[in-house]
Amino acid sequence: MIPSLQNAVILVDENDREIGTMEKIEAHRSGALHRAFSVFLFNASGEMLIHRRSAQKYHCAGEWSNACCSHPLPGVDIADCVSSRLRYEMGIEANLFKAFEFKYRAELDNGLIEHEYDHIYTGRYDGIPDPNPAEADAWRYVSAPALRSEMAETPDAFTPWFRMLFEKVVHHHAATDRSFQQF
Repeated sequence: MIPSLQNAVILVDENDREIGTMEKIEAHRSGALHRAFSVFLFNASGEMLIHRRSAQKYHCAGEWSNACCSHPLPGVDIADCVSSRLRYEMGIEANLFKAFEFKYRAELDNGLIEHEYDHIYTGRYDGIPDPNPAEADAWRYVSAPALRSEMAETPDAFTPWFRMLFEKVVHHHAATDRSFQQF
């Protein structure tokens, strides 16, 4: 069965070469490696924008995570998907830059598996988000030291990919943007 494009993920090999598509929930049930993207935004003070995933989400509901994350649509440029999804989820327009790629696998508490070849984007945003309530029910800006402390005290309050990516993103951001010395 061919999945509809809105519910499909792009299956990839270990080198991010496309090998097909699969219905999104099936990919998360089977643990199939698929393409994803994650957006990390920082304000002028160097604080990271995070959001709490809506209780309506089918996995990691109520957990804190990066500004936006999703899956690119088959046949659509990933950068276009990233910008469009950031607008949809958080009501944000921002200049985004590809930072790096990251492959991970995480077993979730509801029997689903995140196995993603994740394209990481970063950018600057100083405004007030207007989140889609189906995606996020809270947001905040927070410093890296405060996030480190919070994640050490309550790691399960954060999505698995966010916990895995946090330090790598912070180090990348500090290395590429000299104005953020607090990291």
